[in-house]
Amino acid sequence: MTHALLLIDWQLGFDVPDDAPNMWGGARNNPDAEANALRLLAGWRVAALPIFHIRHDSTSPESALRLDKPGGAFKPDFRPQLDEREIAKHANSGFIGTTLEADLRGLGATHLTVAGLTTNHCVSTTVRMAGNFGFAVNLVGEACATFDRTAADGTFYPAQLVHDLSLANIDREFCNVVSVETALAAI
Repeated sequence: MTHALLLIDWQLGFDVPDDAPNMWGGARNNPDAEANALRLLAGWRVAALPIFHIRHDSTSPESALRLDKPGGAFKPDFRPQLDEREIAKHANSGFIGTTLEADLRGLGATHLTVAGLTTNHCVSTTVRMAGNFGFAVNLVGEACATFDRTAADGTFYPAQLVHDLSLANIDREFCNVVSVETALAAI
């Protein structure tokens, strides 16, 4: 069994200065998400298991998540090392239009652990597809985060609620939502 780590969209474009408008919808939950994801990254590096750094390369000219803009860069602590794979995606899922599935299958990966931004978008979409492709997925909820959302009818949903419901929607259907400790114990 090969157990790969997928780190999704740990990009500078998600960091918004206090004096700038937030294009992601509002305040973010889980200020510990990066620290928790870095604990996973350190564990995978020590175990010498496969690591995939997935980042969004938006096709929208105004997006901060374009690889030709500063926001498209990985956050410094999340930069891939030489033996770690980098996947650039143009869609919400890390599998659409990329070599991710073929790369994982080529390594014999059967189990995935996932952490990233944002819980309700690229993380959820990638996890759903991974589950449908037959991978056993551990989603580390405490190593993910999202932003406030406002619905079409104007209803405001705080980031923590969006995060919690996003995890609840996919837990035990497409993945198992686990803690950092549980994810590290699995390797």
